[in-house]
Amino acid sequence: MTVAVVQLTSTDDVAHNLAEIRRLVRDAAVAGATFVTLPENAVYMRVEAGARAPMEPLDGPLVGALRALAGELGIWLLVGSFPETGPDASHYYNTSVLIDGTRADAPIAATYRKLHLFDIDIPGSESQRESDTIARGDEVVIAEVRGVPTGLTICYDLRFPMLYQRLVDLGARMICVPAAFTEFTGKDHWLVLLRARAIETQTFVVASGQSGFHGGKRRTFGKSCIIDPWGIVLATAADGPGFALARIDFAAQDRIRQNLPCLQHRHPKV
Repeated sequence: MTVAVVQLTSTDDVAHNLAEIRRLVRDAAVAGATFVTLPENAVYMRVEAGARAPMEPLDGPLVGALRALAGELGIWLLVGSFPETGPDASHYYNTSVLIDGTRADAPIAATYRKLHLFDIDIPGSESQRESDTIARGDEVVIAEVRGVPTGLTICYDLRFPMLYQRLVDLGARMICVPAAFTEFTGKDHWLVLLRARAIETQTFVVASGQSGFHGGKRRTFGKSCIIDPWGIVLATAADGPGFALARIDFAAQDRIRQNLPCLQHRHPKV
């Protein structure tokens, strides 16, 4: 499978974000990608703390536009996240949408609502309280992408290895991590955590990130990448909007899991 991680510098301008998504996804497909992933907050990035997200249901025009794009290109597309209509007027779900553009009408193959919400105050830097506006999901999600069991996670989930072990227990061979990692934490933690999750789960980790200055106080780290089950970074995006592409070899994953069968060695009490 040839996978591309698209990197964006999304803002609160939805039309501009969609134009960038269309441009970069088309470029990635032309380069040979059959599975393309977008970062968290792909279609809308909140810049001002009090701004209201453009909440929509799954059958709304935002997801509809991205389903049309996937169908036009005949690819699988992961919308890293968009603001899905939530349980009340003041909260939405931060939702990943997996689209199968190889089928007629490009149906939604799976959705995942972010489990772990980022409530943090970094002295002298960024403060965020996602729980003020985002409702927490309650389901661990795994879906097949071109026949490959794929775990779905979002950004802050990366700091909770128990979730990734659960996805492997459910059969995941690839795990997606769309993100908008802050510049402050990303420079020290992003790649370390991604490689750790790949090594300990012996999965391919596909991580599309936001990158750069979004307005207000929002700065994200970028460095979107694809990592193999040995922890080797196969491809990394340059700073700013763009994409990185790599071919994923599942036979190599089988050899790694056979030669170092640590997933079989877990004690039943852990």
